[in-house]
Amino acid sequence: MTDPFFLSDSGLLESYRAPKWLPGGNAQTIFPYFINLSPIISYRRERWEMDDGDFIDIDWLEGESDKPLVIMLHGLEGSSQSHYALSLMNLLQMLRWRGAVVHFRGCSGYSNRLPRAYHAGDSMEIDRMLRHIAHRNDSHEWNTPCYAVGVSLGGNALLKWLGEQGAQAARQIAGVVAVSVPLDLAAAGKVLDSGFNRVYTHHFLTTLKRKALEKNRQFPGLLNARAVAACRSLYEFDNLVTAPLHGFRDTDDYWRQSSSKPWLGSVQVPTLLINARNDPFLPESVLPQKSEVSSFVSLEFPQQGGHVGFIQGTFPGKLDWLPQRIIEFFSSLCGLDALPG
Repeated sequence: MTDPFFLSDSGLLESYRAPKWLPGGNAQTIFPYFINLSPIISYRRERWEMDDGDFIDIDWLEGESDKPLVIMLHGLEGSSQSHYALSLMNLLQMLRWRGAVVHFRGCSGYSNRLPRAYHAGDSMEIDRMLRHIAHRNDSHEWNTPCYAVGVSLGGNALLKWLGEQGAQAARQIAGVVAVSVPLDLAAAGKVLDSGFNRVYTHHFLTTLKRKALEKNRQFPGLLNARAVAACRSLYEFDNLVTAPLHGFRDTDDYWRQSSSKPWLGSVQVPTLLINARNDPFLPESVLPQKSEVSSFVSLEFPQQGGHVGFIQGTFPGKLDWLPQRIIEFFSSLCGLDALPG
């Protein structure tokens, strides 16, 4: 097997550097969606029937029973087919590690059953998911570490859960990597509803509004369908849909209560936070300082990378750097030399 890894003389993966042919945060964010760089992964799907009458779909990647398990929580309107999920699962497959992509409600290709969806601060949902998978891991007596990766919205919910749980989180997971996280939801919402970033907002709203209107047909009168169909910003959508469906007063209340940044000082599980400074979804000015996070949190803020972009190499590039960095971090925690030198 050829060596796909870019190692420095010290044997560690070098900090991310964007290719010269792909300048700027927007290009680095969008390019992976226009050029198919992702491998094909064969998952085994499991449907978890929940106590509240709903379900969650988990896509499993099989591996060797004595290797670690990596759980991925996807971003807004993401899935196990998102480019970042496929690139990570591809590397896990090469290493014979086990993987699981947990779909938030309504994101697996099937509408969920209840008059609710998912949101950026749903740490109770994260707790259910991780406890379920950790129990499965223990019941099989695999006795191998369980790690979690949260991307964008999934990363925000995961970090919030970590802070709330404190030392108790270590009962479910041994380490975390959070990528391109909208740590301050109000700041992220403001930039996404302005200028060129409205392109991203339009992209998200296309499926969010469709799902909300389907939910309203499932539960007539649940939402103001006309207002939902007409909304043009994430602020409006969260005011009309996310907040009322999940018990928040309004968008401002939802964003304030759900932001993960205030919880970073309470994290007590080894955690790596990777956010590019040119991420169009979050202003660089709100990235946390070392004084704002616990000693368990490592901050890695490369100058380039966009929002979950991190493409490397000559045109059309590869999506190798991010999964390599994730596995390097987890390998350092469990004492494995996972990346071939």
